[in-house]
Amino acid sequence: MVPMTQAPARSRSPRGRHDREIIALAVPAFGALVAEPLFVMADSAIVGHLGTAQLAGLGVASALLTTAVSVFVFLAYATTAAVSRRVGADDLQSAIRQGMDGIWLALLLGAAVIAVVLPTAPFLADLFGASDTAAPYAITYLRISSLGIPAMLVVLAATGVLRGLQDTRTPLYVAVAGFVANAALNAGLVYGAGLGIAGSAWGTVIAQCGMAAVYLVVVVRGARRHGASLRPDLAGIRASAQAGVPLLVRTLSLRAILMITTAVAARLGDADIAAHQIVLSLWSLLAFALDAIAIAGQAIIGRYLGAGDDRGARDVCRRMVGWGIAVGVVLGVLVVITRPAFLPLFTGDATVKDSALPALVVVALSQPVCGVVYVLDGVLMGAGDGPYLARAMLLTLAVFTPVALLVPTLGGGLTALWAAMALMMTVRLVTLWVRTRSGRWVVTGATR
Repeated sequence: MVPMTQAPARSRSPRGRHDREIIALAVPAFGALVAEPLFVMADSAIVGHLGTAQLAGLGVASALLTTAVSVFVFLAYATTAAVSRRVGADDLQSAIRQGMDGIWLALLLGAAVIAVVLPTAPFLADLFGASDTAAPYAITYLRISSLGIPAMLVVLAATGVLRGLQDTRTPLYVAVAGFVANAALNAGLVYGAGLGIAGSAWGTVIAQCGMAAVYLVVVVRGARRHGASLRPDLAGIRASAQAGVPLLVRTLSLRAILMITTAVAARLGDADIAAHQIVLSLWSLLAFALDAIAIAGQAIIGRYLGAGDDRGARDVCRRMVGWGIAVGVVLGVLVVITRPAFLPLFTGDATVKDSALPALVVVALSQPVCGVVYVLDGVLMGAGDGPYLARAMLLTLAVFTPVALLVPTLGGGLTALWAAMALMMTVRLVTLWVRTRSGRWVVTGATR
């Protein structure tokens, strides 16, 4: 881990320098992001051979766990912004101290989640629609896996620390090692030890705890190197929580949009909801590529603002917008070209294919817009402009909801629903563009 302690001096080719910075951070970040869903895929592949009821139980439990952890993604975002500012200000001791506050907050939140999930696991499984045969497996997996939630949240916070320190390679290495360990542990405990679905849960817990331990070793070494305290600081933890609240609102609003979209698709019929799941899976995969650029934006923008270089922050923002558009265009073209080959991987039903094909065209056309949205979202996160992001997402939710709910009445099927999703992204683009153009996000200094 070699953090950058200040904004680099200007060179004759700032565009090339910005490109190198973006690529150096975005490519490893993309690898780490892609590795995350592989945990669930590995669990599903191994548990699936135990039986349909076990796989159904895993599906319910993993959906609950994914939702619970994704709600706290602000631990990574807010920590990245805070740490990168202090790195830019050449204050590594405070940067790592701020990171430790985020990690302590993660541990407290993880303990709270365990306290809620353990006694309410049966209720949660029923709430998410687990059948009578699948419920016992869902409850078993949920209760055991909840013990690993503190480790999962520590991983989020520590990832934010390293991103803020301009290091996205270590999270990639840890994510890959964690995936390999998770797959091996699951196979050994499920079949070798004969623990069934409980073995899969324990394997995931052990792998997550191992990842958290590696992160803690890296952060603790950095703290000792720069003389940063490791003790919990209530004021610092409170500040981390306050910085995370607006990002929590933003995340919950986005989750609400996705839930509304799925609920409307379900009302359109079996073929449409099946096609929607296929389109949504591709949408999520494309989002990883665009989110990697946003992560680079969080780290780089925070560093420039912390160094007091407002011009550098604006320059790199413009360059990242260009990257967002370019990557969005490439992804859109790939979606159009690969549609005929992509759909048969998921279904042989002609009705489902007919529903998904035009929706995928909408997804393809919206990718350049998505590229800019993800980039500007990352820029404003890196600037610590969380309150504006929360307000903007609430406005987007307010615009999207009535439009989406009218789709079954007005017609147009799944294509119309994904057109509403494209409208949602356009609204986000407008709100983020207005804020970026205003310059109000450009607040320099070690703290916002």
